[in-house]
Amino acid sequence: MSLFGQNIPVVWQTIALLTLSNVFMTFAWYGHLKHLNEKPWIVAALISWGIALFEYLIQVPANRIGHTEMNLAQLKILQEVIALTVFVPFVIFYMDQPLKLDYLWAALCILGAVYFVFRN
Repeated sequence: MSLFGQNIPVVWQTIALLTLSNVFMTFAWYGHLKHLNEKPWIVAALISWGIALFEYLIQVPANRIGHTEMNLAQLKILQEVIALTVFVPFVIFYMDQPLKLDYLWAALCILGAVYFVFRN
């Protein structure tokens, strides 16, 4: 299965799709905190649900493509790395929150997880 053609490696197809999926996911999960705080929670939930639909429309093919060469643990850890990579700029640039050293420590922990699930 491929969305980009046969010449792009599966891992890069998966990374590209999971990155786009995570952008939608991050806005669905947290974007309402900036723009819909004054609205009833049900409004925020329905709008977030609509955004999450696009996340799933990208995430499902990403996991199907990735699963042709990676196991479930590898896919999950890859998704977590991508989620943190998308989340940190979102927090800093979109939500206007300060960069914290804790983000670095979290990234190092995830890198440890990457090592353990991708080693032979």
